[in-house]
Amino acid sequence: MKPNRPLIVILSTVALDAVGIGLIMPVLPGLLRDLVHSNDVTAHYGILLALYALMQFACAPVLGALSDRFGRRPVLLVSLAGAAVDYAIMATAPFLWVLYIGRIVAGITGATGAVAGAYIADITDGDERARHFGFMSACFGFGMVAGPVLVG
Repeated sequence: MKPNRPLIVILSTVALDAVGIGLIMPVLPGLLRDLVHSNDVTAHYGILLALYALMQFACAPVLGALSDRFGRRPVLLVSLAGAAVDYAIMATAPFLWVLYIGRIVAGITGATGAVAGAYIADITDGDERARHFGFMSACFGFGMVAGPVLVG
């Protein structure tokens, strides 16, 4: 099998995005303990994770349609930029509501998986497509495991 540079780039992007998501899981409770001065840390943790997923559920189809119209790369870059903004907000959030804004931004722009899947479908033929989707899932899984490991 010859190296497929676009596939390697998109799989690396998926893995990097998943590392970022995986980093949040163990770090967020500590951030919340610093910002929430009550016993509601668990509730806010669940709400913040669910809020991201809800925003992603609502907005990923829109971003997918935008990627059909304007191209995969610009939408993928917007998605990664949204994640970067969220990470910066989480690192510097002085108030709880700021964390909520960060998670909303990340969820609204969180279409890396959808756009990466569409891109893989664009660049592969039918014989290789299932295998490449498997690679994408493996890269996501690797990132989700690597993220918490990197935190320590």
